[in-house]
Amino acid sequence: MPLVDTINDQLKTAMKAQDKPRLLALRNIRAAFILGMKEDGADTLADDKATALLRSLAKQRQDSITEYQKAKREDLAAAEAAELAVIEEFLPRLADEATTRAWVEQAIASTGAKRKADMGRVMGALMSAHKAELDGKLANRLVAEKLA
Repeated sequence: MPLVDTINDQLKTAMKAQDKPRLLALRNIRAAFILGMKEDGADTLADDKATALLRSLAKQRQDSITEYQKAKREDLAAAEAAELAVIEEFLPRLADEATTRAWVEQAIASTGAKRKADMGRVMGALMSAHKAELDGKLANRLVAEKLA
């Protein structure tokens, strides 16, 4: 089942259960999906585009949580954390550090990278091969360590 349909089904379930925090999160996800569809001029949204939108929403929530905690607004941080938990339910799991390290070594070998200036080529190879399952920050750090 496409991710858009899954979100719509979950939205109906949350409405029936009167689960307001989950309903709010699902409505926000659906709104992002609708905007994505309007940008493309499409009637539906491919799963890879939907996943990219979900990752963007998750990053926004993480940034908001950090800022709310700095401002000592734990109530708002908790609301964002609840929404982030719902968003993460629909995201595929990212590879762990050991797997990412192996991919980094393969990418370095395949690109022939030797120094830090080659980092862009390595990251490009990694992202093209494992974009959906790769944590970019972790990969960036591991590539920098290997090429240092």
